[in-house]
Amino acid sequence: MPRAPTTSAQQNTARQLIADAAKRFRSARLAYGHGTLNADDEAAWLTVHALGCPFEELAARLDLPVPPAALRRAQRLFERRITERIPAAYLTREAWLGEHRFYVDERVIVPRSYIAELLRDRLQPWLPSRYKPRSILDLCTGSGCLAIVAAHTFAKAQVDGADISTAALAVARRNVREHHLAARVQLKQTDLFGKLAGLQYDLILTNPPYVGVSAMRALPAEFRHEPVLALAGGSDGLDLVRRILMDAPQHLNDGGWLVMEVGHYRPRVERAFPRLPFIWAETSGGDDCVLLIQKESLLSAALRARPSTAATARRRRATSP
Repeated sequence: MPRAPTTSAQQNTARQLIADAAKRFRSARLAYGHGTLNADDEAAWLTVHALGCPFEELAARLDLPVPPAALRRAQRLFERRITERIPAAYLTREAWLGEHRFYVDERVIVPRSYIAELLRDRLQPWLPSRYKPRSILDLCTGSGCLAIVAAHTFAKAQVDGADISTAALAVARRNVREHHLAARVQLKQTDLFGKLAGLQYDLILTNPPYVGVSAMRALPAEFRHEPVLALAGGSDGLDLVRRILMDAPQHLNDGGWLVMEVGHYRPRVERAFPRLPFIWAETSGGDDCVLLIQKESLLSAALRARPSTAATARRRRATSP
């Protein structure tokens, strides 16, 4: 029996719109990773934005006709996503970490930190259940997302968000205001710890740039819309990681913790710092992305690596003419 022709209303349902867009995205070989991981989710996200409804309402609207104005908005978004390779977060000016929404634009990297997952469980079981930091630093804060999530997680903590980019801090300032956290989240312009002399924290969170030179050259077009400053981590990706590990102890209170995201570079980090007893947290990305280490462990490893005064004197005598 021949199939009945598809009506215009059926063609313009949200379900059909998403299916058609996802097919186009796959044909165009788009890259993902800015909040979604595949063509179907990307198409659904852009469709929701065009419809102007919360994402949780999409299921109830899948088989309803899409209004003409929303249809035009969706088609424009799809076209730009394909032709300009702009991540959906920049097209919609929003990104999410769990339940928290953030404003984003090309001045900041799109939020996508595994540390946010750990904060949902208050960093347990990696940190003790009784651990309640009162002072927190989000280093390389970008959009301010981790500073804000940390402030929501630890309601009695004062949080600093620090970044070298004044443009990024303008975005972070907007997000802090929209989350009504101006009383507890302060933003500071600084190159890592450079302008934080004398400040110490119970907890330092950081998702620094860690993309190496060769990986930067191979980045898909979507990632090239993001600030290079927020991605590039030097020849091996560890330039900022080294600086943070070196300087963090003087900015941690006794018993304080450093939590740092390093991509999937665990083997590289462990080779570079064989004496440091990192704890590697299990995240949705695996156990090679986020490290935790306490101040005392950082100091102990540094002392073990530093030769004693007596040993240095013996070496000098042995090499003297």
